[in-house]
Amino acid sequence: MAGQTAGETSVCSVNQTQLIYRGYEIADLAANATFEEVAYLLLEGEKPTEAQLASFKEELAEMRPVEPDILKTIAALGKMKNGGTDLHPMSVLRTGVSFLGHVDPECEDNAPEAEMRKARRMMAKIPTLIGAMQRGRDGKPLVDPDPKLGHAENLLYLMSGEKPSELAAKVMDVSLILYAEHDFNASTFTSRVIASTEADMHSAVCGGIGALKGPLHGGANEMAMEMLREIDEFVADGKGTVGDFMERAFAEKRKLMGFGHRVYKNGDHRAGILREWGLKYATQNAPETQKWFDMGDEVQKIMLEQKNIHPNVDFPCGMTYYALGIPVPQYTPIFVASRVTGWCAHIMEQHENNRIIRPLAEYIGPELRKWND
Repeated sequence: MAGQTAGETSVCSVNQTQLIYRGYEIADLAANATFEEVAYLLLEGEKPTEAQLASFKEELAEMRPVEPDILKTIAALGKMKNGGTDLHPMSVLRTGVSFLGHVDPECEDNAPEAEMRKARRMMAKIPTLIGAMQRGRDGKPLVDPDPKLGHAENLLYLMSGEKPSELAAKVMDVSLILYAEHDFNASTFTSRVIASTEADMHSAVCGGIGALKGPLHGGANEMAMEMLREIDEFVADGKGTVGDFMERAFAEKRKLMGFGHRVYKNGDHRAGILREWGLKYATQNAPETQKWFDMGDEVQKIMLEQKNIHPNVDFPCGMTYYALGIPVPQYTPIFVASRVTGWCAHIMEQHENNRIIRPLAEYIGPELRKWND
């Protein structure tokens, strides 16, 4: 089921020509705001004053540290294997957020003031969890959040152990703005359904993480980059051109990740913005990765000409994060570091005027029958 109105919200509006957060269009926000400002807007409903923004940043800096035992566990899970396969980072992050609920003194309090504090704490601590997971995967010691760094900067620093350049931080900041909110998508609706039972915010966010994990939702950015790497190998092995790969994919009716969107039919407003920033970073700081953007442009051209299908934001995201040196398995957890702000805004809105979300189903099973016949 898709395309049906399931409720009302003042958080976000999506249509064919605009993506709006609390009245502000996404291109305007990406060009003029920081992620912290956008997060404040989503959570509080209005853009912050200078004083409010400074206070918000101070709060986040104070909240970023996570209990050492939790970080050790997340780092250990990050390097664990299940039958020879690495644990899925989204599953590890889901566990980490559940741990945060256990140690949050207001976990079971759904009062508006408590939920606003919990939303801030989760926003601040999720990058710390992602950093611990990646350091565990790399077998490297954990690093502490730096109170002098912003949200995007800390996210990059906690994973790599190196302070990011100004441009790298800006590119990440823009990507977080673009991913922060998108009305009643699968993960947000999941969070609202859980919240509608009057469950706590941590439970609802864990549900959102579970929904976002799937390759048809948040995991698409990882799959888009994996597809580009597959094309690169196909060409390098002399099997054919990019066009040959695409023709084979069309013939096999293969689903090409990073293209098409349930809402947008004439293009995702966010895709061009992120491509521009990603290419700028690749050109200036990682020229060896520019080939991915060239290849991506060729793939995009073929998709438009032959299928009339536009890329969504996940397509340039894969190339952009790759240029930044971020391991592919962490692409979707980074999505969480942004989208948690939208989820929490929706959870608070749901709790404010709650009615349990309980849709009906159309039964298509057998007609009535008797057990002993």
